[in-house]
Amino acid sequence: MPNTSTVLKHKYVEFDMNDNNRYSELNGVLVRLFNEIMDIEGRAIITSEYRDITNNDMHVIDIIGIEDSKNMSTIAKELSVTVGSLTTAINGLVRKGYVIRQRSEEDRRVVNISLSDRGREAYYHHEKFHREMVESLLSQITAEEARIVMKALQKLEAWLLIRRNEDKENKQL
Repeated sequence: MPNTSTVLKHKYVEFDMNDNNRYSELNGVLVRLFNEIMDIEGRAIITSEYRDITNNDMHVIDIIGIEDSKNMSTIAKELSVTVGSLTTAINGLVRKGYVIRQRSEEDRRVVNISLSDRGREAYYHHEKFHREMVESLLSQITAEEARIVMKALQKLEAWLLIRRNEDKENKQL
């Protein structure tokens, strides 16, 4: 961590970036949360019924969604992967019966992807985990705390999106 004398001041918190204990505590919570969510989610959603797919497959299913079909480029962009990488995942999901691949009637070059009945069941199974996680948090905090948590997470998300875009720009140089 760079040595700065910056004290971040906000109407809710004063945070001295040089206070290694507070920095370590916040960083530790973020890292543990990420790891725990990924681990517990993997165990919760990849049950005996869905043992033929991975946690990553389940996230592809989530992005495809239950609404209208999406084209490969749209799905790849939402997942931040190449269409080639997505094709590999989609091939497996089609073979296992979770996804339907169909050429567009308007433009035969476009491949539309949608969920089969089995894919919809997997989608709802995955959604159930996330709903339970969010409901558990919300049941333990006040409305004001929920608003603050949401605002903080939105700011973290914005920073992550900026970093992703910077990384993409640097790769193009």
